[in-house]
Amino acid sequence: MSLIKKIKDKKVNFEFNKEYIKVVTSKIANNDAQFITNSFNEMHPADAADIIEHLSQNDRESLIKLNNFNIDPEVFIELNESVQSEIIAYLSPDTIVRLLKNLESDDAITILENVDEKDKNTILSSLPPKDRFALLESLSYPEDTAARIMQRDFTAIPSNWSVGQTIDYLRENKDLPEEFLEIFIIDEGFKPIGTVPSSKVLTTSRETKMLSIMSESQLLIPVDMDKEEVGNVFENYNLNSAAVVDKSNKLVGMIMYDDVLTVLKEEAEEDALRLAGVGDEEITDGVFKKTRRRFNWLLLNLFTAFLATWVISLFGATIEQMVVLAFLMPIVASMGGNAGMQTLAVTVRTLATNDLTKNNFTQNILKEFNIGILNGIIFAIISAFVVQIWFQDSLLSLIIAMSMIVTMIVAGLFGILVPITLKKMDIDPAIASSVFVTTITDVIGFVSFLGVSAYFL
Repeated sequence: MSLIKKIKDKKVNFEFNKEYIKVVTSKIANNDAQFITNSFNEMHPADAADIIEHLSQNDRESLIKLNNFNIDPEVFIELNESVQSEIIAYLSPDTIVRLLKNLESDDAITILENVDEKDKNTILSSLPPKDRFALLESLSYPEDTAARIMQRDFTAIPSNWSVGQTIDYLRENKDLPEEFLEIFIIDEGFKPIGTVPSSKVLTTSRETKMLSIMSESQLLIPVDMDKEEVGNVFENYNLNSAAVVDKSNKLVGMIMYDDVLTVLKEEAEEDALRLAGVGDEEITDGVFKKTRRRFNWLLLNLFTAFLATWVISLFGATIEQMVVLAFLMPIVASMGGNAGMQTLAVTVRTLATNDLTKNNFTQNILKEFNIGILNGIIFAIISAFVVQIWFQDSLLSLIIAMSMIVTMIVAGLFGILVPITLKKMDIDPAIASSVFVTTITDVIGFVSFLGVSAYFL
């Protein structure tokens, strides 16, 4: 049973059953575009997008190519990027132009990013000059900057206006955004000098000057600021919206909190996937695409595994003296690997949120060192106790206890040092850190365990 409620007269489904997907699939096969269109119109756009994502690739292609079916712009922007790219390939230039005309500038940019270069100029030439100029200017900035996620539509008024003038302007102007929380106050050079919440305008007398109710303590977002940093600014200062300015500090757009939430969600997902070595993988990606994305890191892991095996081979004589070492050494390496990945995950996240700085770097290094010692001692005692009960060998218990302490300390230290080093080398720590940390902890785990064993045996 689906849980359903209404948002702005659109039914919202929190769970779709397989039977409904089968109904949609059968309607596609029967070319019943009217049923699908009517069904999607009754739903929230995000739910309609979910249904499209749950269809097979062939069914999605058939749906888009149905006569009399036009995908709603609001539904299209709710699709994940992989499905968007797939569907754009099925759309005619005229259909893409229709989508662009009915979307906010930041969403339009997302669509244009997925259009082939050969079709992009044709599509842009079909847009009104004002829209074409705005989109071309946004596309001129790097992909991960504030310019790519900002909206070109915003509400701005001169600083010398009264509340009454502002209200009349808001009522009469047809080119304003559908929704806005703040009104930007600008000077003669179109530079933002403050903001006024729209609610404050409605509760203030008409004669009051906007300048007198303006909040001057606002943060301006440069067009070339990294979008992840924009997300951190919104999170740190609890912003609802922010003005975006060019190099001359002139107001060129605004960023809303919903756009930032999308950025933060995407960055968090991206970091998690990259730590696992699968890149920007989507559930809707095909088998070959997924395989290609995972191949490089699996290949690198294979070589690092050979490196760890080579280290073990150096202690072949020691293992021959006490075969039981072969049973126990994976325990030390595994514990070190897990401890290193725990530290790595925390470090990558603190780097992404700018919580790890030069001021607290040394403090965090010492903290991880102490955590490594404490965890090392705890698990050394547990491991030694289990080994003693199992093999009745005090020397073997001592060996695993000593190597456990060394490995846990090294794991903690390299879990923080590796991503920081990669960051300084301008390499994304979320991409490459896991392979290096895993290799280091495996090698150190084997060396410490087998090295201590070789010393005592």
